[in-house]
Amino acid sequence: MTADGGPAAGPLTAGPVPATPTPAAVPRPDVGRAFRALVWRDLFVTGREFVPFLLQVVLQPVFLLFVFGKVLVDLGFTDQRYADVLLPGVVALAAFLTALQNTAFPLVIDFSFTKEIEDRLLAPLPTSLVALEKIVFATLRALVAALAMFPISWGVLGSLPVGWDDVPVLALFLVLGSLVGAAMGMTLGTFVRPNRINVVFAVVLTPLLFTGSTQFPWPSLDSLRWFQVVCAVNPLTYVSEALRAQLAPGLPHLPPWLCALALLGFLAVFGVTSLVGFRRRALD
Repeated sequence: MTADGGPAAGPLTAGPVPATPTPAAVPRPDVGRAFRALVWRDLFVTGREFVPFLLQVVLQPVFLLFVFGKVLVDLGFTDQRYADVLLPGVVALAAFLTALQNTAFPLVIDFSFTKEIEDRLLAPLPTSLVALEKIVFATLRALVAALAMFPISWGVLGSLPVGWDDVPVLALFLVLGSLVGAAMGMTLGTFVRPNRINVVFAVVLTPLLFTGSTQFPWPSLDSLRWFQVVCAVNPLTYVSEALRAQLAPGLPHLPPWLCALALLGFLAVFGVTSLVGFRRRALD
């Protein structure tokens, strides 16, 4: 009892303290899954437009092979061996130009007109991986174009000097050449202003086509040393020469190891410039 007759206060006992709810940990985004989703989306769109895509990328190499490797041979203006010279060049041309064009032109459109690139930049991916996805997708399209050239070439020329033993080397250099073409295309598509891209492509593609050793072996240019030097700075030359070494080893050609080193060097240079250009445009 207390002095005033009230009940005595009992001892204070601490009751159970309710746990403070902690916010649920936010799961880290699955970068690999997001990257695969972007690639799959692009492949799905390509699948829906496969025939127009195929016509777009193989029409020029097919006519080049048909006129110079078939028509002129049948008319007697060129030797049958010229078809052997031309075949590796047109396959290399199909892969390289497909990769270059399918990176440069979509980037110009995405960054300037449709702004579709903004949706990709919102994906849970670093900016560099968004750029890498563009390069990987263009490389896959280039490989499809190169593969399509083999049965078409067989139909045009009537024969195809390719065996199963050639597949690993051909695949290696087609992948390397396509990666270089895609990285070069991204460099052009991000550094060139949209209103100048047509002019730049007209200035770049024509010399690229005729100095890439697609219609002649590079070592045969000894008597035209200045032109040989010009061709040596064209990455397409090393794709053509590597395929020529595998498909027509009896013809003059550069050693494959040298072609591999040159393509890796071009890939390092254009890989850096493409990522720098893509990041600069993405942050604008």
